[in-house]
Formats: sequence, structure tokens, C-alpha cells
Amino acid sequence: MHRRFQKLLHDYKRDVFQIEHHQKDAESIARECMDLCEDVLAQKYSYHFHKLPDADRAEIINMINNYTREAILPPVVEKLVERQMATERRVKALEALLE
Repeated sequence: MHRRFQKLLHDYKRDVFQIEHHQKDAESIARECMDLCEDVLAQKYSYHFHKLPDADRAEIINMINNYTREAILPPVVEKLVERQMATERRVKALEALLE
């Protein structure tokens, strides 16, 4: 029983390594991640003011919003999606192990 469990665990680790490092699979993962990132970033989120701000304050808030959306958010979303995809593939390998 112990050897069988060791073999299953070794097979799982090998499969996960192959999934994460196989070149063709890595390219498909990257393509899938970029498609998902584009979908997430295409969604526009807006906020509503409780009170109407003056023009200067509204301009500053819009500048911060645009900078965040264009400069900061894309790399963060890409990294999150990449980790999500890797986790999903590990779970699939784990499901295959349990079958």
C-alpha cells in the first residue's frame, strides 16, 4: 500500500511538472491566460460619487483611475490569471490521480 501511494504521488508530481514545463502546453497556457486577461481588463468598472466633486478633484480622480487601469492593473491581472490556470491544471492532475 505504501509503495502504491508513493508511485501515485510520484506520478502526480511528474504530471504536474510536465504540465508546467512542457513547451507546447506552456504556449497554450500563456495564450489562454492572455485571452482571459483581455476579457477581465475589457470589463469597465465605474464608481459613483455621492456628492458631485469639483472639476479639479474629478480630473485627479480620473487620472488616477486611468493610470491604475492602464499601468498597474494589467500585470497584476496577468499574474493572478497565470496562477489560477496553474492551480486549475494541478487540480485536474490531482483528480486524475484520485480516479
